[in-house]
Amino acid sequence: MGNASETFLLVSRISKDLDFLMGTIYTIFGMLSLVGNGILMFVAYRKKSSLKPAEFFVVNLAVSDLGMTISLFPLAIPSAFTHMWLFNETTCIVYAFCGVLFGLCSLTNLMVLSCVCWLKVCCPNYGNKFSNCHACLLVAGTWCYSGIFAVGPLSGWGDYGAEPYGTACCINWHSPSQDSAAMSYILCLFVFCYIVPCTVIFLSYTFILLTVQGSQQAVQQHMSPQNKITNAQAFIIKLSVAVCIGFLTAWSPYAIVAMWAAFGNPTTVPPMAFALAAIFAKSSTLYNPIIYLVFKPNFRKSLCQDVAKCRTTLCGCLCQDSSAQKGTCRQSRFSNGLPENHGSCRDCPYPKTIIVPEKTLQNTAPSGLLKDQYIMRVAVSQLSNELQSDFL
Repeated sequence: MGNASETFLLVSRISKDLDFLMGTIYTIFGMLSLVGNGILMFVAYRKKSSLKPAEFFVVNLAVSDLGMTISLFPLAIPSAFTHMWLFNETTCIVYAFCGVLFGLCSLTNLMVLSCVCWLKVCCPNYGNKFSNCHACLLVAGTWCYSGIFAVGPLSGWGDYGAEPYGTACCINWHSPSQDSAAMSYILCLFVFCYIVPCTVIFLSYTFILLTVQGSQQAVQQHMSPQNKITNAQAFIIKLSVAVCIGFLTAWSPYAIVAMWAAFGNPTTVPPMAFALAAIFAKSSTLYNPIIYLVFKPNFRKSLCQDVAKCRTTLCGCLCQDSSAQKGTCRQSRFSNGLPENHGSCRDCPYPKTIIVPEKTLQNTAPSGLLKDQYIMRVAVSQLSNELQSDFL
């Protein structure tokens, strides 16, 4: 792990108050990341049979972000709170390896996702041929691409070491001044894992926006309905801006500070600059679940359906318990004075089947609903708004 001393590895180089603040921020980030990425993976699992090829990258993004959360935060949080690195040198190397692997995988995944979006929007003839098999191959490619740069320091190309602020580990940014191999590694890392992804993402979404804008103008000239084009444009703009801002906000500070240390005078870089940059980099695990759960309509719809199903199941269990104790659900009357008779609690969110006298529905129910002379069974959703307000 280079020539970093054990003292440098164990002792923090920033104040205890700042370490405590970092530990608190990491704790919040870790909890939010677990919840957000966990929900994203749960939604993806529930709709796995209907996942589109491009959504495979959303799932892969959640996997890499969750991997970073699980492997880094449990080590970084106690070290920050105790003002020193609490673990041995091997753990430091594993920590650094996981940080590079999962971090680069997330960045590469965003780059590939932008290319897929460009292909489907700007080149629909080819984009329509993009299949699940193609998506799986590209997902595997992102891990291989990231693995090359993560394994490099373990094989002598580059070096892993302690972060300058002392309570975490990553690439040894000071080694390029002493080793030409480390210099070439960091140079390749900067070009192929920052400059190239940034360029590809910006170009891809720029072409997408230009294509959508051109389509909208063509529709306007032909005086055709614009609802679908407008909705597609709004969705693509939101997704594009969110992905780009999240990418730059999370990784640009760390890239700038790292290049400052690698190609400048390392002694002039304040340890707190690395600490703040590391906080921004780790915040990348929060953005992606928010982006896709908020901006992807089908993910949001699936989540709402799952939440509603859970509420229905929970309410059904509670109603059954209550019915078992009381023998039968409470009978009450509607606001119009008619008796209410149902087999489950009226507060349950799912539609209920209700026995309604024929005379009540003669002036309110749609034609064709009545089945016999006196009574019928109808779902609440089939009734008029006025009757629904009584039932619900």
